[in-house]
Amino acid sequence: MSRQSRNTGVALVVVVYNMPEQAKKTLYSLTSHYQQGVTESDYDVVVVENRSLNNLPADFIQSLPKNFSYHLRDEANPTPVFAANYGAALCRRSHVALLVDGARMVTPGVVKNILRGHRLHHNYVVSVPGYHLGRQLQQRAVEQGYGVVEESQLLASIDWPRNGYSLFDIACFSGSCAAGLFKQHSESNCISVPKSLWDHLGGLDESFDHMGGGLVNLDFYKRACEAPGFDHVLLMGEGTFHQFHGGVTTGGIERRARESLIGQFQSQYRALRGSSFEPPRTTPIFLGEIPKQLMRFIRSSSQALDQTSTQVGTGEPLRSVPRIS
Repeated sequence: MSRQSRNTGVALVVVVYNMPEQAKKTLYSLTSHYQQGVTESDYDVVVVENRSLNNLPADFIQSLPKNFSYHLRDEANPTPVFAANYGAALCRRSHVALLVDGARMVTPGVVKNILRGHRLHHNYVVSVPGYHLGRQLQQRAVEQGYGVVEESQLLASIDWPRNGYSLFDIACFSGSCAAGLFKQHSESNCISVPKSLWDHLGGLDESFDHMGGGLVNLDFYKRACEAPGFDHVLLMGEGTFHQFHGGVTTGGIERRARESLIGQFQSQYRALRGSSFEPPRTTPIFLGEIPKQLMRFIRSSSQALDQTSTQVGTGEPLRSVPRIS
């Protein structure tokens, strides 16, 4: 195999911490058994786990496909930033995709369409919209008793993983995508870029040292989408689906404490970037197939577009209010 063919494709970096059951589902959703239209030779999955009291079990790690690699780290800081950069440094593919939260399952066309997007042009940044499992944002649902038991029942009701697109049937938009598919998003929990762009941007900025990384993922998404000479491709028909696991901003702590943390995240962003966070100003290229299960989200997104005060056709990008997912 030539060096060029060996490097062609995408390496997906998945960061895991203290979420073995959720990470198992996420990693299964990245296997070639679940992903459609690809083989193991098309892509790699680099799993980086920060050690906790609940690591992925050894028998599961040993069962991972041959295009997966697993790396256990001891991390002194409560953040995925260093693990993400560590994983990207291990990538030997032409493109790197980051799933900074290992609790996000994906739909079956994600890998195929990431590869398709990068084949269209070498200067494309490809992102996937975000959703939460459940009928409402998990930050709110947890206050009404939503948890891992209720989520397991939801997944059982759609017979996942036999039909991966049925995840849309039991989900809602994440906070970062709450404005709908046709307005600006604040982040993506599956964003793929040329490895050269990742290196040029310096990966995730390790100055974001708050719990969970603060706004580091939003920051990278904005810097990548706005990189000069690059265009943004949105895989409208695919999604990442956040599983409940008591995360920093998705229901793991009491509301006031969570709001205080988010305030600290926003303050740190202003200190590092000199202004408050705003979503990237891009006009995405929509790519991929539209599953029937997505239609209710397309309808609600169209209604949100109709209600906007921005006139379509003026050339001004539609913007959404920044949200934490």
